[in-house]
Amino acid sequence: MDPLYLQYLRSNEYAAAQLATLNDPSMDREYLGNSYMDLLQKAYLGALVSPQKSQYGVSYLGKSGSLNHNYYGSPTFGLGMSYPGSPIGAPLLASSPIGSGSPVRHNDRNIRFTAGISNLSGGVMGSWHSESVGNLDESFPSSLLDEFKSNKTKCFELLEIAGHVVEFSADQYGSRFIQQKLETATTEEKNMVFNEIMPQALSLMTDVFGNYVIQKFFEHGSASQIRELADQLTGHVLTLSLQMYGCRVIQKAIEVVELDQQTKMVTELDGHIMRCVRDQNGNHVIQKCIECVPEDAIQFIVSTFYDQVVTLSTHPYGCRVIQRVLEHCHDAKTQRIMMDEILQSVIMLAQDQYGNYVVQHVLEHGKPHERSAIIKKLTGQIVQMSQQKFASNVIEKCLTFGTPVERQALVDEMLGTTDENEPLQAMMKDQFANYVVQKVLETCDDQQLELVLNRIKVHLNALKKYTYGKHIVARVEKLVAAGERRISILTLHPATA
Repeated sequence: MDPLYLQYLRSNEYAAAQLATLNDPSMDREYLGNSYMDLLQKAYLGALVSPQKSQYGVSYLGKSGSLNHNYYGSPTFGLGMSYPGSPIGAPLLASSPIGSGSPVRHNDRNIRFTAGISNLSGGVMGSWHSESVGNLDESFPSSLLDEFKSNKTKCFELLEIAGHVVEFSADQYGSRFIQQKLETATTEEKNMVFNEIMPQALSLMTDVFGNYVIQKFFEHGSASQIRELADQLTGHVLTLSLQMYGCRVIQKAIEVVELDQQTKMVTELDGHIMRCVRDQNGNHVIQKCIECVPEDAIQFIVSTFYDQVVTLSTHPYGCRVIQRVLEHCHDAKTQRIMMDEILQSVIMLAQDQYGNYVVQHVLEHGKPHERSAIIKKLTGQIVQMSQQKFASNVIEKCLTFGTPVERQALVDEMLGTTDENEPLQAMMKDQFANYVVQKVLETCDDQQLELVLNRIKVHLNALKKYTYGKHIVARVEKLVAAGERRISILTLHPATA
C-alpha cells in the first residue's frame, strides 16, 4: 500500500479515537490543554482532507504530516465554505461536529485547500490527472518557483527548472517564461521540457496557463515531438474542442501536424459537427478544420451543413463557419448548394443580426455573378433595407462592390421618381440610412455625385425650418461636407480620383 495513503488512514483512526475521547464525559476538559488540542486539530484535519486525495489525486500533507498551507493559486477557505470546483454543494462535512465546541472553527482562515491545475470551471481535471502521486512537494509551489517570481535580478535558464516544468507551466509567469525560452531553446532544453510535460500533457492542455506551453511546443518542437504530442490527443479531440483552453491546443495542432494526423483528429468530430458549430469553443475548431484540412478530408463536415445554411447563418457562431466554407471550399457542388440556400433567403438574412455578415461576405468576396444575384434580389427594397440596422450595412456593401451599372440603379431608386426625392429625404433623416447616403457620396461617379449632392442641399434647407430636426440637420450637413470634399479632390486631381 502507498505509505503516504497509509498515513492518511492512520490519521483517520487517530482522529476517530480522539473524538471518542472528547465525547467521554469522564474526561476532564482542562486536562486536554492547548498542546493536546493542537494535536487533535491536526489529526482531525488529516481525517477531513484524506477523502480528497482519492478524488483529486493531490497531496495535502507536508512531509512532517502537518497540514501544508503553501498551496499554488489557492485562496483561503474556512471549513464551513464550499470547496470551489467540488461536487460538494453544501459546506464541507455539514453534519460533522465542527462548531463552537470543535477545535476547528468555521471562521478559521488558516485552512487552505489546493486548487491544483485548474480547468475552465475552476475545478481539477480529475479524470486526466496522473494516477501516480510523486514527491509530496510536487503538488505545491516549490521554493524554486517562489524564487523565480521574486528574484528580478537573476536570469533563469530552462535547464535550471528541471523537475519543475509542469509546475512552472501552470503558473502565469512560469508559463510565459517557458514560452519565451522555447522559441530559442537548444535540443537538450526542448527534450527536458518535453519529457516533463508529456505525462501531464492533457491536464496542461485545459489549463489557463499550461495550454500556451503546449501550443508553443507544437510550434517549436521537433517533428517527432510534435507527432508524439499530437498522439496524446487521440480519443480526446471532441472533449478538448469544447473546452475553453483545449480548443486552442486543437487549433494549433491542426495547423502544424501532418495530413495523416490531421485526418485522424478531424475524424473524431464526425457525428458531433453541429454540436461543435454551435459551441462557443468548438466553432473555432471547425473553422480551423475548414481553413487547414484538404476538402476531401472534411467533406463529412461540409455536407452536414447542406439544408442548414440559413439556420447556421443566423447563429452567432454558425455564421462564422458558413463564411469559412464560402472562403475555402471550392468544390462546385458545395458552392452551388451554399449560394442557392443563401439567395433563397437573402432578404431575411440581410436583416438578421448574424445573417447580414454572411450576405456581406458574398458581396465582398464572392464571384461577380453571385454578387449581382444578391443585388438583383435586393433591388426594389433599397430604401426600406437602408433604414434597418443590419441591412443598411449590406446596402453599403452593394454600393462599394457593385458594378457602375448596379450602383446607378441603386442611386436611382434612392432618388425616387419625383423632384421631391421622397426616398432620399427619408434616408437623410434616418439614423441608419444616412450612412448609406454617405456611402453613395463616396462611391458614385462624378455625374451622380453632383446630382445627389445638389438634391441633398435642397432638402437640407427645408429641414432647417423644423425645430425637431436639429440633430438631422447636423447629420446632413456632415453629408454635404463629405460630398464637397470629394468634389474638391476630383477638381484638383481628376486623374487619380
